[in-house]
Amino acid sequence: MVWLTGRRAVAAAHTLLIVEEDDLLRGALKEQLAAQGDFAVVDEAATGAAGLAQAQSKIFDVILLDIGLPDMDGRDVCLRMRESGVRSPIIMLTAADSEDDTITGLNAGANDYVTKPFRMAVLLAQVRAHLRQHNQSDDAIFLVGPYKFQPAAKMLVVGDGQKKIRLTEKETAILKYLYRVGNKTVSRETLLGEVWGYNAAVTTHTLETHVYRLRQKIEVEPSAARFLITEPGGYRLNP
Repeated sequence: MVWLTGRRAVAAAHTLLIVEEDDLLRGALKEQLAAQGDFAVVDEAATGAAGLAQAQSKIFDVILLDIGLPDMDGRDVCLRMRESGVRSPIIMLTAADSEDDTITGLNAGANDYVTKPFRMAVLLAQVRAHLRQHNQSDDAIFLVGPYKFQPAAKMLVVGDGQKKIRLTEKETAILKYLYRVGNKTVSRETLLGEVWGYNAAVTTHTLETHVYRLRQKIEVEPSAARFLITEPGGYRLNP
């Protein structure tokens, strides 16, 4: 995935789930999508039940969901995913191209439809478009270590939601930017500019103070950080 900032493009790896009955198509999709470099994880399922179980147990950034599954209609799977709290973009894969099918799928909670046969470049463009839109929405959730990071709520959630860690606006912005660049070191000057803008009154000491406070919240041992790592010249988020 490519995120466009005011100064440059940065890459971030995402997770994707393919729920598709056809073994050959599912394998080809997994191979080609994994080769793009956008996705750190590409999981797969051959049935609606298996896909539903995976979507309920793990957060995916996007889901490709076939309508013609062997055990249930993909639109029913989509509806059950939504009812169980799945908020990731869902793109339906279908051999049908009728208006009624599209409306039914969208009413079940799908974000988009792709009609088979499709060109890989077209599918990838749609996946990337929905990722961009979703990651700017209130529904976006990112995995950071043991936490579910909800930028819109300025919150980290542990496990089943019994423990919640509140973040300040700047702490949220720091985590969000580091997450989006992936497992790469970001210089203090770059992070300062991204979070505070080019404000001459704000120095790297301000950033260091916020990082220190953020570590107190998210690290078991702040002096031996496991997630928010200090590197020569900057910081790196270890997912």
